[in-house]
Amino acid sequence: MLQPSCRLLRATTCRIPRRPASFPYFARRLLVVPAADARTPLQKSNDDALRNIFDSQPFWRNFRDAHRSTTLSPQGLFQNHYLTKPDGFIDFARTTAEKCQRLVARVVGASSVEEQRLIPKVLDRLSDSLCRVLDIADFVRATHPDAAFRDAATDAYNMLYEFMNVLNTTPDLKIRLETALNDPTVSARWTDEEKMVAQMLLKDFAKSAIEASDEKRHAFVELSNRVRQLGTEFMQGIRPESSTISLSNRQLKGVDPCVLQSTSKRHFTGSSIPTYGAVAFIALQSMEDESARRDLYIAMNTSSKAQVQTLQDFLKTRARVANLAGFASFAEMNLTDKLAKTPVAVNSFLDALSRDNKSHVQQEVDEMLNLKKLDTGGEVSGVQIEPWDTDYYKARLAEKHRSRSRRPDFMSAYFSLGTVMQGLSRLFTHLYGVHFVPTAIAPGEAWDPDVRRLDVIDETEGRIAVLYCDLFARPEKNPNPTHFTLRCSRRIDPSEIEEASSLHPNLDPLQTANDGMAVSHNPATNTTYQLPTIALICDFEPPSSSSSSTSAAPTLLPFRDVQTLFHEMGHAIHSILGRTAHQVVSGTRCATDFSEMPSILMEFFLGDPGVLALFARHWRTGAALPFDMVAERLALDRRAQGLETERQILLAALDQAYHSALPLTTTTSEEEEEEAGSGSGSGFGSTRVLHEVHARYGSVGEPRGTSPQGFFGHLVEYGGTYYSYLFDRAIAGKVWEEVFDAGRGAGAVSREKGERFRGEVLKWGGSRDGWTCLASVLRDETLKDGGPEAMAAVGRWGVRD
Repeated sequence: MLQPSCRLLRATTCRIPRRPASFPYFARRLLVVPAADARTPLQKSNDDALRNIFDSQPFWRNFRDAHRSTTLSPQGLFQNHYLTKPDGFIDFARTTAEKCQRLVARVVGASSVEEQRLIPKVLDRLSDSLCRVLDIADFVRATHPDAAFRDAATDAYNMLYEFMNVLNTTPDLKIRLETALNDPTVSARWTDEEKMVAQMLLKDFAKSAIEASDEKRHAFVELSNRVRQLGTEFMQGIRPESSTISLSNRQLKGVDPCVLQSTSKRHFTGSSIPTYGAVAFIALQSMEDESARRDLYIAMNTSSKAQVQTLQDFLKTRARVANLAGFASFAEMNLTDKLAKTPVAVNSFLDALSRDNKSHVQQEVDEMLNLKKLDTGGEVSGVQIEPWDTDYYKARLAEKHRSRSRRPDFMSAYFSLGTVMQGLSRLFTHLYGVHFVPTAIAPGEAWDPDVRRLDVIDETEGRIAVLYCDLFARPEKNPNPTHFTLRCSRRIDPSEIEEASSLHPNLDPLQTANDGMAVSHNPATNTTYQLPTIALICDFEPPSSSSSSTSAAPTLLPFRDVQTLFHEMGHAIHSILGRTAHQVVSGTRCATDFSEMPSILMEFFLGDPGVLALFARHWRTGAALPFDMVAERLALDRRAQGLETERQILLAALDQAYHSALPLTTTTSEEEEEEAGSGSGSGFGSTRVLHEVHARYGSVGEPRGTSPQGFFGHLVEYGGTYYSYLFDRAIAGKVWEEVFDAGRGAGAVSREKGERFRGEVLKWGGSRDGWTCLASVLRDETLKDGGPEAMAAVGRWGVRD
C-alpha cells in the first residue's frame, strides 16, 4: 500500500487494496536448480548478514551494538539534523516555511527569460521543501512509539499543510507558470522533464479553483473543509446497523465450535454473533443453513440510515467542489492527471473488462450451482446462487480441491523473513544490478531498536537509496503493511549547496543541503542527488530471542505475508530506481492509476520457480521448496477469481457513478428510496444507483433492503479512481507475459528483460507519460496516445492471475 504523500503543492492519496496474484501455468513447471554461486567473498558476507539480521536476534544485537558503541555519533531521525528531539519538528517546519516564502517570491518576481526558465525548477524545490517536512511528519505521527514525537510531528504537519493550502489558492504562482509555458522563448529551453513538471502543476492549480472569483474561492475552501469533515464522519460510521445477530444451534451447524466459544455470546439454544469482523465472515463461509446465511449477509451489509445520509451529503459536497473548480463532476476533476483522463475512458475499460470476465464468472457460478443443487436433495427448480451463497460455496470448493497431506501453513518453513529479504535482494541483482547491504544505524537515527537499515547499492553507481525496515509487531503499532517515501530523489543544484554552506558553515554542505539525510555526489559530472529514503512497515511476529542462534526459530512467513512483502517491495524498487532530477515526478509520484503496476507485477515473480529457486529453503534443513506446494496454493487462490474480479468491477463502477454528476442532478422521492432500501429521501439516491450498477455489471444480485455502500470506505480515498487496482492488475499481467515471458526460459531472472522494464518504466517515475511508458515496454505504438480505445484495449487483456 502506498502511503499518502505530498506530491506537488497539495497532499495526494494512493491507496489501492492488494489482492494475491495466482498463476495458472505454474502447475506445469518444476522448481529449477540455481546456478553456481559466483559472488565475491564480500558479496556473500553481505548476503549472509542480510538474512541473519532478520532471522537471528543474537546476530542482530551483535551487529547493532558493535557499531553503535564504537563508531557512530548520535544523529536525528533518518540522520535529519533537525530531528534530534521532538521540538526539532517545529524548527524544521518554521525554517521550511521561511525558505518557501523566499521561493514563492522568486517565482512571483520572475521577469527575465532566465528567471522564467527556472520557474519549474524553483516550484519543484518549493514542493520538495514542503514534502521534506510533510512526508516525514506523516510517517512519524503514524508510526513513532514516542507520543512527544508524534505530537510534534502532527503540529508540524498541520502548520505546513495550512501553508500549502494558501499556496494552492495563490493566483500569481499559476499565472507566472502559465505565462512561462506559453512563451516559446522560455519553454523551448525546458527539458522534457521540466515541461512535465509544469503541466502537472498547472493541472493541480486547476483543481484548486484558482481562477474563480474571491467569493467562489472562499466557498471552495469552505466546501473542501466540509468534505474532509464528512469523510471522517463517514469512515467513523462504518459498521452494521445491528452489531449482533442471534442464531440457533441448528442454524449455526457447520461453524467451528471453537470460533463460537471464543468470540460470541453463547446461550442454551444458540449464539449471538457479531455482524462484522472475522467471526461473521467465518460463519458466512461455513453455515450450512441457507436462511441463516441470508439473515447474516443482510445484517452484515445493512448500514444505518444516518450513515447513508452522511455518504450522500459527502458525495453532493464533493460534486459542488468540482463545480466551483469548473468541472462537471468530481470524477472529471480527479481524472485529469491520470492515464484514464476522463470518466468515459474509465467506463470503456470497465465495460471491456466485464465482457472479458463474464465467461469466467459463469463457469464459477455453474460450479457453485451444481453443489447447491446437490444440497437441495434433488429439488432443482428455481435454485440459483444468491449473494449469501458465494463465500460458502467458494470455501466448499476450495476444501474439495485442497490437499489433505499438509497443514495450510506448511510452506512457511521455507520462508523465513531473512530468507525472503535475501531472495528479494538476489532477484533485484539479477534484474536490475542492485542489492541490499545491511548498514549500521546511528543512535537516534531510528524510531525503534528493532528497525533495520539497508543501503541499496547499484553495481555501477554505488549507493542509490536508503531503506528502513520496521517489520516486526509491537504494542500499538499500526498493523497495515505500508511503503512510506520519506524523501524523494532530486538533483541538488550547486546554488543550494552554497546556500546551505552559508547557513551552516560548520557542517558538511552536501549533507546540509539535504538536512543531513543521504546524498550522492558524482565528481565526474559534479552532480549531487538527494537519495530516495524509504520506510517499509509490516507487522510480522518477531523471531525468538533465544541466546542460541542455531536453535531459535526465525520469523516464518505464511505465503500471504510473503506476497505482501513482495508487493510492498515493488513500491520500494519503483522509488529506488525512479531517480529523476525533480522530486515531483520521482519514483511512485506518477499517475495514481499507474503507480500500483510495479508492485502488482512483483507478485507474479513470487510464483515463478526460477525466482523461488533463488531463496526458498527450509529454515532448518536447507531443503529446496517443492514447487507442487506453491502450485496447489496458487490454484486455490485462483478459484472464484472471476467473481472477485466482478466484485471489484462493481465497486469501481459504483465509485464512478457516485462521483459523476448524479449527486446534483438526480431526484429520488422518499418512497422510491425507501423501496430501494436506504430510506433517506434526500434527493440523490445512493441505494437506487447501487442497484442500477448491479443490474449492469453483476451476475449475482444484491437483495433489497441492504445498503452496502455505507461500508465502502475507499470512496473517501479514491474519489473516482478505484478502477486503478483492476487497471494495474491487467497491465501487470500483460507486462509479465510480454516482457518477462511469464517466466519461461528464465525470463523472470533475466537482466536483459529487467533492464527493459527499468529503462522503459521504472527509471522515469512520473516524468514520462504512462501511456508512452506502456507503449514502449510492450512495443505497441497503438497505446501511445491513450484515450477510451486504449483503456478498452487494457480491459480486453483481462485479469490473468
